[in-house]
Amino acid sequence: MIAALTRKNRGWRLLAYVLIVLFALWAAVPFYWIILTSFKSEGEILTPNANLLPQEFTLNHYTGTFVRTGFPGFVRNSFIVSAATTVLSVIVGSMAGYAITRLRFRGRDGLARVLVYSYLVPGSVLFIPLFALMVWLKLTNSLFGLSLAYLTFTVPFCTWMLIGYFRTIPIELEEAALVDGATKWTVLWRIIVPLSAPAMVVVAVFSFTLSWNEFLYALVLVQNKDSMTAPVGLTSFQVADQTYWGAMMAASTLMSLPPLLLYLIGQRWVIAGWTMGSVKG
Repeated sequence: MIAALTRKNRGWRLLAYVLIVLFALWAAVPFYWIILTSFKSEGEILTPNANLLPQEFTLNHYTGTFVRTGFPGFVRNSFIVSAATTVLSVIVGSMAGYAITRLRFRGRDGLARVLVYSYLVPGSVLFIPLFALMVWLKLTNSLFGLSLAYLTFTVPFCTWMLIGYFRTIPIELEEAALVDGATKWTVLWRIIVPLSAPAMVVVAVFSFTLSWNEFLYALVLVQNKDSMTAPVGLTSFQVADQTYWGAMMAASTLMSLPPLLLYLIGQRWVIAGWTMGSVKG
């Protein structure tokens, strides 16, 4: 009986490893093809033969992307918007999460549900009223206005995640600080936030990645080329019916580096944030 169960468990384990390998290849192959194409010459890219390694290794697409295009400016704009959105999302999400978790007021549970519902609303539904609002506020073609627009989908998720994490922190710590004369504001920033470092890293990485990759709002709210972000700037590599695939793949490779580095640096805290209650509702 024990031998049969052992063989059965080994079978399931083998199946799990096979599925993990397949999913890893599913995620890695497109990324590998992007990098591979960025190092190929234009002639090799347009040939019908698919080579797993470039026959003629070249860096012309990378140098051309930096020298002959405005892509570095697009990357700078994306970094400014993503960094601002991340900072604001962490600050606003922390205050909102703490208020919903610890403060007693009418409609608290309903407000928590509204946060989840607002996050579930697709951006394709919100971009028209959001565009009208930004026009009225005269915030179109503005990195500041774009950052405010991004808060509509980062703050609800960050708040909901921090609500679950704040609930895992013993309330006795807060009560002891209040007895010693601390205010609610002091408790939040001196006790709750430091203890929630893993969750803070998770929401920061999430906010930065979503803001960095966002396309629809950036396309609708920004028409000025000087304020375009990198995802929208990728469309500049397509002129009429011609697409400069090498330059586009080089730009895409460079675009993927900041989120990748952010995940690698904060990997330990991200895993801790996911596993220590940051996603509990």
